[in-house]
Amino acid sequence: MKVSVVVCAYSMERYDDVCEAVESVLAQTHEDIEIILIIDGNEALFERLQSEFGNQEAVTLRCNEENKGLSYSRTQGVEQANGSVIAFLDDDAIAEPNWIEELVRGYEETDAIAVGGLMVPEWVAGRPDFLPEEFYWLIGANYEPRLEAWAEVRNTLGSNMSFRREVFEEVGGFDEQVGLKGDNQIQAEETELAMRMYDVLGKGMLYNPNAVVAHKVFDYRTEPRWLLRRAFWQGYSKRAIETLDVEGPNDPEQAFLRHLLFIAIPSRIRSFVRTAEIKEIQQIVAILLLTATVGAGYLTRLMQDILPFR
Repeated sequence: MKVSVVVCAYSMERYDDVCEAVESVLAQTHEDIEIILIIDGNEALFERLQSEFGNQEAVTLRCNEENKGLSYSRTQGVEQANGSVIAFLDDDAIAEPNWIEELVRGYEETDAIAVGGLMVPEWVAGRPDFLPEEFYWLIGANYEPRLEAWAEVRNTLGSNMSFRREVFEEVGGFDEQVGLKGDNQIQAEETELAMRMYDVLGKGMLYNPNAVVAHKVFDYRTEPRWLLRRAFWQGYSKRAIETLDVEGPNDPEQAFLRHLLFIAIPSRIRSFVRTAEIKEIQQIVAILLLTATVGAGYLTRLMQDILPFR
């Protein structure tokens, strides 16, 4: 089974990270792989990566004429791909050597139309005590207890997901309205595609925790201001998705809120009573603040949708 891995990049500052991401794919245990490297409107980055990987038979490089955003770039990668399965890896992520092998296992052993895996944090600047694991999704990593192996989920995180080629032929590519581009911080292109896939094909994505990708958590991603801004746009993005003509499977958000209220916060209160560790209180405060900020983002977009003026 041939797998095409699409990697999108746009910033020269990420050059070393892009190289590490591509090298991690070249080192996969699954042999039938090609890499589609899409550079989003940065000619200098394209030329430098061309000199680095241009002689690699497994690597195809393309450069957009201008910065068009992540959704557009991913769709361009799909159009260039030749594999029967198309996987996605971010430019600041590192795949474990058996990543593709485990994704392929999902297709070979089941009738899956999409398979995703586990995202773990790679702490570049150290793990902050105040950040609760339940909100690791803000930094592009999974909160593992929420996911059951080989369960059907709406979608996994965008840097560790794959689809059969037929999915794109049936439902189309990523929606540019809901992807990161310049000042547009709507962060829901993977969710929207997965919901559209469910609408059209009636199936979700299978989750295989043995398909592991590490996502780099740079120092700025652990700053409270950045996390709050990210949380706001996540809430905003959720409401933006609700305005689109897609239904998809049941939302997991309500179950997550119940988990925060009845499990996450009480467990930290009990832990603080036993240990008196201040980090437990810090994490309770973080849970409350981040949850409220997600809600503020949602309400902001909701008000924009219902008011007669902007």
